[in-house]
Amino acid sequence: MEIQSSGRPIDVLMEKVLSVNILSSDYFKELYRLKTYHEVIDEIYNQVDHVDPWMTGNCRGPSSAFCLLYKFFTMKLTVKQMHGLLKHPDSPYIRAIGFLYLRYVAEPKTLWSWYEPYIKDDEEFSPGSNGKMTTMGVYV
Repeated sequence: MEIQSSGRPIDVLMEKVLSVNILSSDYFKELYRLKTYHEVIDEIYNQVDHVDPWMTGNCRGPSSAFCLLYKFFTMKLTVKQMHGLLKHPDSPYIRAIGFLYLRYVAEPKTLWSWYEPYIKDDEEFSPGSNGKMTTMGVYV
């Protein structure tokens, strides 16, 4: 069963400049080779070290996290897959991308039921590229 969506088309889920940059990025084009949910999770595990929308430094392209988030948009995740992301033990970035997916895709009236179990989650990670640590609960 797919997650109850807000019904907005994929091309308007995030700001236009970001989505255009994602779709035109070489990295996103490489992601076409990933066909399954588990392949995308493995890619997050290996490539994501922050969940800011943009890369850091002089090269201001879309981050790997947001390219992979957009890849999930194209896959239309199921409720079971979402629970797998939010409870994933291997990387807080896998979990954070799951929360971002819900923020962009889910019907707003369903967000609290997804987020509420995690508001006291004490797993620490650095959501930004600045290295500043926070807990998953605060991030949520």
